[in-house]
Amino acid sequence: MASELSHSHVSTTGIRVDELIDARPVGRFHHLLLALAGAVMFLDGFDTQAISFAAPAIAREWRLPVSSLGPIFSAAIVGLMVGYLCLAPLAHRFGHRRTILVCTAMFGILTLLCALTASPIQLIALRFLTGAGLGAAIPSLVALTSEFAPARRRSSFVVFIYCWYAFGFVAAGVISGFIIPMWGWRAMFVVGGTAPLVLLVLLLRHLPESPRYLLLRGAHARAHTTLRRLYPNLPINVIVTTDAPDSGQTAEPAKRKASVALDLVRGRWFLNTVLLWLAFGANLATFYAIQSWLPTIVGSLGESSRVVIASTVLTTIGGIVAALLIGPAMDRTSPFRTLGVVYLLGSGFVALFGLVIGGGNTWALLGSAFLTGTCVTGGQMSVIALATVLYPPDMRSTGVGWALGVGRLGGIAGPLVVGAALGAGAAPREAFFAMATILVVASICVLALERRVRSQRHTAN
Repeated sequence: MASELSHSHVSTTGIRVDELIDARPVGRFHHLLLALAGAVMFLDGFDTQAISFAAPAIAREWRLPVSSLGPIFSAAIVGLMVGYLCLAPLAHRFGHRRTILVCTAMFGILTLLCALTASPIQLIALRFLTGAGLGAAIPSLVALTSEFAPARRRSSFVVFIYCWYAFGFVAAGVISGFIIPMWGWRAMFVVGGTAPLVLLVLLLRHLPESPRYLLLRGAHARAHTTLRRLYPNLPINVIVTTDAPDSGQTAEPAKRKASVALDLVRGRWFLNTVLLWLAFGANLATFYAIQSWLPTIVGSLGESSRVVIASTVLTTIGGIVAALLIGPAMDRTSPFRTLGVVYLLGSGFVALFGLVIGGGNTWALLGSAFLTGTCVTGGQMSVIALATVLYPPDMRSTGVGWALGVGRLGGIAGPLVVGAALGAGAAPREAFFAMATILVVASICVLALERRVRSQRHTAN
């Protein structure tokens, strides 16, 4: 298809919305959307990580033992799972824009209320609800960004906004170092809650709604207005449709016989979804196991606190750097094959990390931490983009949300299994070798998924 649609072709024959979006060059509208989505993701990451840096001050003020902080940490994670699995599918009914606006207001207000808490029970309840809001916003952000992205740039767009989630993690650490010593831990929640509410003003003014959502509900005038932001010369009388005539989808979502959530786990989608969930779970199990245990393991081997912090931060930095390369590679070649290779390389880097850890060579340790992050953290960002490639637009937010939610089970299991192994006397090296094996499983799942998708497309043609 030509990069530009001719005015006469559009005005006389009409066009499908996906063809219109794919034909447009990346321009000001896309940059604004990426900035808004990236800002929300940044604040999501900041809010998620802020509790980790506020926790020591909370424990001192409330005179809590360190062991009692576990439920406070876990509350937001459980809330995220609820948001991913239960609230994210509601975007199919209410629209991505409304979901993002409501959830941004929700986690902003609830985070501000965290600054007013007077007991651990109150904080746990608010962190759970905050996590639910965060968990519902992320899939809609990913789905909306991928819908407006030209197919040739979709993976790059999704990986780009997800990088800002990681930047939010880093910013939480940097900002907490200034704010908490000066104003206390409550100030972290004031900052974390005020920023989303300020951003909400910009979202209300500039965030677009999904044109497919509007067209399927008969709001053709609003859909046309939205598309004119992307294509200012779009004729006023053009007929824009959501799908090809032979796509088999009905014009009204209410007429569909089953929910999108059920579509994910039946028919031709069942095995695809299971393979994707396994890849998510394996990646998140490795990611959270490393993030949770790396400081403790490195510190227990006699390294200084500076090396402990540097090695942990480098896993995040490595992921951000790699993700900016992985996304374009997924667009230019097969996204499944690209990520499968990333996971295979990651298994080698994690095994290498296990070999050098405790060896006394600080530079080898830091270099291995960076390389591990490129594929583990970078792969975790990129697998989100894989979900947007796998599922069609009407299944995308639910597919992303469920994959994140089910994958979170791997994120919970990974640190627990590594902790049990270390407690049973396993050497850190053996734990890293086990994590390397888990990444091989992720690679196998992604490559098997590529074969299935290619076969299904060949059969459809």
